[in-house]
Amino acid sequence: MVNYDYHMGESDLAELESKVTSWLEENLPSGWMQAIDKGDKAKLYELRLSQNYEEWCEKLGKAGWATPTWPVEYSGAGLDQIQAKRVGEVLSRYKVPRSFNIIGIGMAGPTILQWGSHELKARYLPPLAQHKEIWCQLFSEPGSGSDVASLSTSAVRDGDEWVVNGQKVWTTLAHISAFGLLLARTDPNLPKHAGLSYFIVDMNASGVLVRPLKQMTSDKIVNEVFFSEVRIADSHRLGDVGQGWQVATTTLMNERSALSGAGSESGANVGGGPYEAIIASARQNGAWDNSALRDRLMQALIDGRVIKMTNLRAAQNRKSGKPPGPEGSITKLFQAEYNQRLQSLAVDVMGMNASAWSEEDEPASATARGFLRSRANTIEGGTSEIMRNILGERVLGLPREPQVDKDLAWNQIRRSS
Repeated sequence: MVNYDYHMGESDLAELESKVTSWLEENLPSGWMQAIDKGDKAKLYELRLSQNYEEWCEKLGKAGWATPTWPVEYSGAGLDQIQAKRVGEVLSRYKVPRSFNIIGIGMAGPTILQWGSHELKARYLPPLAQHKEIWCQLFSEPGSGSDVASLSTSAVRDGDEWVVNGQKVWTTLAHISAFGLLLARTDPNLPKHAGLSYFIVDMNASGVLVRPLKQMTSDKIVNEVFFSEVRIADSHRLGDVGQGWQVATTTLMNERSALSGAGSESGANVGGGPYEAIIASARQNGAWDNSALRDRLMQALIDGRVIKMTNLRAAQNRKSGKPPGPEGSITKLFQAEYNQRLQSLAVDVMGMNASAWSEEDEPASATARGFLRSRANTIEGGTSEIMRNILGERVLGLPREPQVDKDLAWNQIRRSS
């Protein structure tokens, strides 16, 4: 595991960049970086096929580069946000494969770092960073989507354990997750926000049932999860009893940062795909000659740069010690709607080829899938409507919407059956 204890100026950042580059030269497949530098896509594709993804992610995690801001003892590199950004730029430049465990790295890790005991951090963070254990987030329920605090999954204390019963839905990666972040109701006699507690749950525990849900992309990465008399040790509670909403807020703020397009801080990748690829497609099939499409392409470039600048400001705030704030809601909202516009633009550039394509046409298939997948962007991680409420109330200082159930005990609130 690597540790560089810097208070860095530009020369020190350059030294860090050199160290990361040297590490990649030693650990990536031979010829990988040269293929990137030469633009040899065929060679890079060949090397990707030969690479063991799980072994690579473990190696990257052990070096601290997968989670560079985490403490060294928990499989991080002990860097600040500016230093970590430079590491990320090097990894992006050389198209380094990274763990798809965004819920674990982007949400579970920061939550455990802030609220977990040393024992929990030591047990869960290293294998999380090393892609050995996938995580999921168990918040949404069939009757509690945008209003997460109204959830009904119960956790009843039984000595040193909690017994959980209930159902969650839209749980990404639950079918392959080792552990989950669970928000449950521990006191129905208190108002909805006050009666919640937060737990780490073993997804392979007795009584946990996961059922995948098929999406219109044909993927099955979201699931419904049922809990029937599931037992969780009290040592796996994060925060005090009844403090679940405060802990959940930590998760949600980091979720919005993770989904807000932080990848656009460097390089040309915006909206989940290379912007240049859309331009190249437009030039190739003649769509570039359409002035309306060219205007949309230019607007997409501008929007991507705006997201980049906002993320840079957010990174600077975090460097100064501030926790993730409302800027996460700003960029999450903007990125979600921007990506939908960008994916629609990519489809429009394809023209009639977007309606039907041959099985061998992988770019067309990927574009169509990206378009379908982007429909979820304005729902997952908080709907755009909720994001606008948050920004109106917490950033602009507008009056809150009336809440007739704010001070009512949860068990006195009318609920649909």
